[in-house]
Amino acid sequence: MPGAHSLDGLMKWMGREEWRDSFSEIIERHLGPACSGADLEIGELPDLIGDHWFMTLWGSAFEDLVSRTFADGRNVADDYLKRRGWKESASTRAYIAALRSSVASLYEVSGVVVGESFLARDMVRGGEPVRVFEKSATKSLTQWDRIVTRVLTVSGKTQMSGAVLKFEHHASEEALACIQRVAKNTRTEAAKLASSLGRAADDSTLEAAVSMDAVLASACFMFSNVWLRDVLAKALDPVLPQISNSDGELLEFLSVHYPLALSANPEAIRAALASVPNFRKENDGFWNWVESKPAKRGRSKKPNATQSFVTMRDDGGIVLGTIELKGKTLTLAVNSEAREARGRALIEPLLTGMVREPLVERQTMEQMMASADRQGGIEPSSGLLPEQERAIVHQGLTDHYRRMLDEPIPALGNATPRTAAKSAKGRERVIAWLKILENHSAQQPAADPMGDYDFGWLWEELGVADQRR
Repeated sequence: MPGAHSLDGLMKWMGREEWRDSFSEIIERHLGPACSGADLEIGELPDLIGDHWFMTLWGSAFEDLVSRTFADGRNVADDYLKRRGWKESASTRAYIAALRSSVASLYEVSGVVVGESFLARDMVRGGEPVRVFEKSATKSLTQWDRIVTRVLTVSGKTQMSGAVLKFEHHASEEALACIQRVAKNTRTEAAKLASSLGRAADDSTLEAAVSMDAVLASACFMFSNVWLRDVLAKALDPVLPQISNSDGELLEFLSVHYPLALSANPEAIRAALASVPNFRKENDGFWNWVESKPAKRGRSKKPNATQSFVTMRDDGGIVLGTIELKGKTLTLAVNSEAREARGRALIEPLLTGMVREPLVERQTMEQMMASADRQGGIEPSSGLLPEQERAIVHQGLTDHYRRMLDEPIPALGNATPRTAAKSAKGRERVIAWLKILENHSAQQPAADPMGDYDFGWLWEELGVADQRR
C-alpha cells in the first residue's frame, strides 16, 4: 500500500463481520482458479511465489473490494468513511475516495524518469499516455513494460495504487484478450436484454452497464488469475526456451575429435582444409566453417517458442562451425546433428589416411548451463575498459539489427521489417516487435552493455519514430 497514505484503519474495518465474507469471496476469485488449476491451496502461495508477490495479489483483491459496489448498494470505503472517516487525515480520505472510484487496467510503460515518474498508456481503454508520479516503482520499471494497476488522481496529482503486477508480454496479451472477450459478451447480452425489455440498444442505463469501465470493475480478478497462472507455470514446471541455429535446428553442441594417424603431416592437413572455400583460416590451427551466401529460406519450421542463436562474421557470413588442429587431434565443433553430418561429409574424404575414427562428444543446452552453474557462471574479463567493451557491443548490435531489417521475421508474418512497415497493419506489427526488442534489452542488468543500447535509430529507419511514446 502507498506509504504516504496509511490504510491500516480501512484494512481493520474490512475485517469486521459484515465485510469478512465478502473479502474472502473476492480473494477466492483472484487466486482460487489459478491455484485450483495447479492443484494448490492458496496458503501455499507465499512459499512458491514469495511473500512480496503474495501480498501484491492480496493488495489487488483488497483494492477490488474497496472499489466494488455490491448488489445491495453497499461499499466498504463508503461505509468506513461515513463511520470512521473523521479519524483520517484529509489526504488519506482523498486517497480512499479516489481508490473507491477507480478501476484496474493494463498499462504500457514508457518515458521512465527514475525516482520521479513514468508515462502510462491504457491498453484497454486507449487514449494518450498520462504521466504518473511515482518514486519507488520507477526503479524497477523499464521502457515498454506492461503492468496492471490503478491510476488515480488525488488532490490534482496522478499516481498509481499500491498493487502493481508486472506482466510478461505473452501473459499481457492473454489478459487483454480475456477482457475483450468479456466486453464483447457483455454487449451481446445487453443487446438481448434491451430487446426483451423493448428498450433501445443505446439506452443510457444499458450503455453505462456495458462500458469498458464497468467491464474492468467487474472482471478485474481476471488480471490476477492470468498473472498467477503464468507465474505458477514457471515455478512448478520451469522450461528452458527452445533455441535453434540459423537453419531452424534445435541447438545441441557436438565436438567431433579426430585423433591424427601416426603418419599424419600437419601441413598436409592444413593444405587439405584450405581446398574448401567455406573453411576460412584464422590462424595455423583454427578455421571457421562459414556459409557466405545463406540460402533463402521460406517459412520457419521452428516451434513458436523457439529463439534463434546465430554467430556471424564481420562480413555477414554465418558461422556453421569451427575446426581446430591442436596437438595430435583435429576437432570439428558444431551446434546441431545436421551440421555434424554436413561437416563430417566435407572433412573426412579430404583427410583419408590422415585421421582415425573420431570420438563424438555431445552436450545439450541444459548440460551446458548446468556446467556453467557449477563453475559459478564467472565470465573471463575481456581486458577492455568498460566504455570500450560497451562501444564494441553496441556496434555489434547495430550491425546485427541492420541486417535484420532485410530478413524475414516470424513475428512480422515472415515479412522483412522494411516491407512490413509499408502497410498500416504491418506498421502495427513492426511497432510491437520493436517494443519487445527494446523491453528485453532494457531489462538487462545495469552493468550489461545491452541494457542502455539506444534503439531510436531503428524506429527512425522504419518510419515509426512518432509512435515511440
